[in-house]
Amino acid sequence: MHLLTNKETNKKTIALLIIGIIFISTTLRAPLTAVGPIISYIRDGLDISNVLAGFITTIPLLAFAIISPFAPKIARRFGMEITLFLAILLLAVGIIIRSLGTPFFLLLGTALIGVAIAFGNVLLPSFIKSKFPLQLGLMTGVFTVSMNLSAGIGAGISYPIADGTSYGWQGALGFWAILAIIACIIWLPQIKQKQIVVASPSTNVEKAKSILKSPLTWTITLCMGLQSLIFYTTAAWIPEILQTQGMDAEKSGWMLSIMQFAQLPMTFLIPILAGRLKDQRILVALFTVFYLIGFTGLLFGDISLALVWMITLGLGGGASFGLVMMFFSLRSRTPMEAADLSGVAQSIGYLLAAVGPVFFGFIHDETDSWYTPMILFLVTVVLLFFAGMHAGRARYVSEEVQ
Repeated sequence: MHLLTNKETNKKTIALLIIGIIFISTTLRAPLTAVGPIISYIRDGLDISNVLAGFITTIPLLAFAIISPFAPKIARRFGMEITLFLAILLLAVGIIIRSLGTPFFLLLGTALIGVAIAFGNVLLPSFIKSKFPLQLGLMTGVFTVSMNLSAGIGAGISYPIADGTSYGWQGALGFWAILAIIACIIWLPQIKQKQIVVASPSTNVEKAKSILKSPLTWTITLCMGLQSLIFYTTAAWIPEILQTQGMDAEKSGWMLSIMQFAQLPMTFLIPILAGRLKDQRILVALFTVFYLIGFTGLLFGDISLALVWMITLGLGGGASFGLVMMFFSLRSRTPMEAADLSGVAQSIGYLLAAVGPVFFGFIHDETDSWYTPMILFLVTVVLLFFAGMHAGRARYVSEEVQ
C-alpha cells in the first residue's frame, strides 16, 4: 500500500483548496448575470413593470449592503470554511425558490441569493490573503477570473434556455442551483479545517471601527460602489439597450456574454500588476479609457460595432473590479483588517450600486429613451476615475487613523 508523503499530502490539500475557491467563485455572479438577457421574459411572464424588474437585480445589492458588515463577525465565530459552506448551501436554496414561478418566490429567492453571495464577496478576498499571502495577486486573479467566466456563461446561455427549451425562464434561472450544489460538495473537506479568525491586539473591535475614520476607507468604498453600479446596471439593461437599437434578443444576450468574457484577461492580469506596483493610479487611468470608449461608442457609435463597444466595456469592467478587489488587501495590514475593510466597502458600496438598475429603469420609463441613462454612465465613469486616483496611492487604511 502506497503511503502519501507529507509533501504529497500538502500538494493535494492545496490543490483541493484552490479548486474549492474556484468553484465557490463561479457561484458569486452567474445567478445574477443570468437575469439580464431574459428580463423581458420574467417581466412578461409575471406581468411586472420595468421598475419591479429592476428590483430583481437591486435586491441582491441591498442584501450585500445589509449583510456585508456581519460576515467578518460570523466568520470569527464559526470559522471561514464553515461560514462559506453554509453560504453556498443557502445560495442553492435561494436559486431553487427564485425559480418557482411567482412574484413572491422570485423576490424571496432573490433576497436569499443576495444574502449568500454577500458572504462570499466579503470573505473570499480575506481568506485568500490568509491562505496565500505570497501569491496574493495570482490567487486574487484566479478568484476574479472564475467569477467573471461564470458570469459570461450565465449571460450567454440564459436566453437559449429560456427561449429554446420547455423549461423557460424558470429553468434558465434554476439551472445555477446545480453549480452551487457541486461547489458545496467540493468544499466539504475544508470544513474540517475550521479556521477561526482571531483578532490580534492591533486588530481589536475598536481598531476595526476606527477604519471608518479613514478617508481612504470611504474612497475605496466609493470605488466599490461605482464600479458595482456600472456592472449590475449594464448586466440588467445592456441587452434591452441593444434591442432598442435594432439588435435581436438572442444576439443582445450574447453581446452581454461577450462583455463578461472580455473581462477575463483583465481580472487575471490587473491583480497581479497591482500587487507588483507601489502606485496603482496608472491602472485607474487604463480602465477609465476603456470605459469611456465603450459607453461613448454605445451612445453615439454604429450598432454594427457593438462587438467593439462590448469588448472595451468588458476590459474596463474587468480592470476596475480586479483593482478594487486588490485594494482590500493592498490597503490593509492583516487578513482581519482586510475583511473589515471589505465588509465596510461592500456594505455601503453595494447600497450605492443598488440604486443603479432601478434608477436607470425609472429614467428610461420617464423619458422613453436610453439616451439620458447612457449619459449617466459616462458621469459615473468620471466619478470612478477621481475616486480611483485617490485610492491608487500606496498607503494603508490604518495609517490614517493612528
